[in-house]
Amino acid sequence: MTATPDILCIGSVLWDIIGRTESDLSTRGDMAGQITRIPGGVAMNIAMTVARFGMRPSVLTAIGFDHEGDDLLIATQSLGVGTEYVYRDNALPTDRYMAIEDCTGLVAAIADAHSLEAAGDAILAPLSDGRLGTAQTPWRGQIALDGNLTAALLAEIAVSPLFSCADLRVAPASPGKAERLLPVMRHPGATLYVNLQEAGLLCETRFKTSADAANGLVRLGAARALVTDGARDASDAAQGQPTLSHPARTVQARRITGAGDTFMAAHLFAESQGASRFDALQRAQAAAAAYVAFEED
Repeated sequence: MTATPDILCIGSVLWDIIGRTESDLSTRGDMAGQITRIPGGVAMNIAMTVARFGMRPSVLTAIGFDHEGDDLLIATQSLGVGTEYVYRDNALPTDRYMAIEDCTGLVAAIADAHSLEAAGDAILAPLSDGRLGTAQTPWRGQIALDGNLTAALLAEIAVSPLFSCADLRVAPASPGKAERLLPVMRHPGATLYVNLQEAGLLCETRFKTSADAANGLVRLGAARALVTDGARDASDAAQGQPTLSHPARTVQARRITGAGDTFMAAHLFAESQGASRFDALQRAQAAAAAYVAFEED
């Protein structure tokens, strides 16, 4: 019998194809570097991280019935992430993400999550058919939800009885998809994780600090919002509670893609273990810094 997951990670599970050079690409267009292919996607990055912490995550996603999909399932399982609820469709290829990074950070990226979008609410079937819950007995644990889902599906999730009792942790897939989160961020059980730019897009303004941005999101209707500001700091604002901030640890950046997902995963794990708001924020910042610096566990 399959053990019940500790957390469900809903959204993108795909191949990350990352090109990285230590040089500055603004000076030349063709540089030596490294190209890697690793399991990625917001939902997958969170699942991998909490699995390393000892949790039992499962992903709700769409993966193609192709060779890339078969390889991705094997790689996902080898990282301690459950795939028993993955939706697969013969007509859908496995999604991919491609990014270029240099010494200054992310230069450019393209996300091909068309299969996840095409699958729609089919990926949520385990939450309604009794495998993980029903409308009458909804899932009551943690859910990490990412913004690669369509705007229509996120709006449906915001009012669905399937999510009414969940501890919902929400993150955008990118700044370009941040505005999709407006309906679901107002879910009474939701905690929103965004960066400074994404907070500004949601609030249609430009914030100078992470604390200002987190407070702005709460004023907009979020029950709780955590905002990161790269190498500066991160802040946690919640309805009826004081706003907290914690500085980032100064490190030399050796990778960028996935840092925000690592912050979110470390934070929700810390709170699942009973950490206070401040301790969870501190631990999340430490985990993100270690990830960016490529420090081994």
